[in-house]
Amino acid sequence: MAIENVKRYFRKLGMEDQVMEFPVSSATVELAAEAAGVIPGRIAKTLSFYGEEGAVLIVAAGDARVDSRKFKERFRRKAKMLRAEDVEKLTGHAVGGVCPFAVPEDALVFLDLSLKRYESVFPACGSDNSAIELTPEELFRYAKARGWVDVCKHWEE
Repeated sequence: MAIENVKRYFRKLGMEDQVMEFPVSSATVELAAEAAGVIPGRIAKTLSFYGEEGAVLIVAAGDARVDSRKFKERFRRKAKMLRAEDVEKLTGHAVGGVCPFAVPEDALVFLDLSLKRYESVFPACGSDNSAIELTPEELFRYAKARGWVDVCKHWEE
């Protein structure tokens, strides 16, 4: 179970007790925001795309949308989201619980600038009813992100 892998990852960091499991689904931005009691923008959604050898995971604010042109400029390839049947194989997590933690080594994690406007955000933790509250800087560190990117639109204040 992917959430157990994420909990094990955070256990090594002394943070397992910060992983929240909700009694309701948090599989969509709207459901996650309701479960966590925050606005949708503070949900750090993980979007999964095909990369050269594995998945490219973009973690963005819940109210942001990937801009195909910006994505192509940054990654030199079309933004093609993973098919449902490839998500778990390439990310280690099932649809609804994809997160940037405990992912395969060839999965490349990037954080979108849309997250930086919040003091804390809520990424999933490997299941469709989990999250953890982190600052954007903590998210960058714990997700082992490769960098900050500007590939989203419709979030600018």
